[in-house]
Amino acid sequence: MNLRSLAKFSGTVLLSVVLAACGSNVKLDETPVESRTATPVAGGTGQAQSQVSTVTAPGGSGSQLDAASQLARVIYFDFDSYVLKEEFRPTVAAYARLLTADPNRRLMIEGHTDERGGSEYNLALGQKRAEAVRRALELLGVRESQLEAVSYGKERPAVAGSNEEAWAKNRRAELILR
Repeated sequence: MNLRSLAKFSGTVLLSVVLAACGSNVKLDETPVESRTATPVAGGTGQAQSQVSTVTAPGGSGSQLDAASQLARVIYFDFDSYVLKEEFRPTVAAYARLLTADPNRRLMIEGHTDERGGSEYNLALGQKRAEAVRRALELLGVRESQLEAVSYGKERPAVAGSNEEAWAKNRRAELILR
């Protein structure tokens, strides 16, 4: 191999490495996922105690159908994040109580993003958002078979527009009881 061929080969290899490094900006696995464990019961029995309080549907009927109709159906996320915000934990806990009380119920969790970013990245981010909600529900005792997480990425915006107000409404997970 002569010097010119070696230089040409080295340049091709270097260009391939640079292009491969630039081609993948999906770095969703680097975002920390928060996990919480139950606290032990006083008395040291080793049993876990739930810190979730009960919710009664407005109107005092207490039926599961009434409770389901009162639940929020959307969880919002920060830009480029799939970390479940503290303000939505009560909503997730309410769904967990409803689903654990009725094992025949199912929940579809749809992950969505705003319009910024590529389709592949947004599909991955939407899936991470749906999976974050699914994992939180499983940690609260919901069976895996009751949950389905899917992503629509930026394909189904809730609000049209290219401003922060519209983007904030589109960064969401929608919860659909079946």
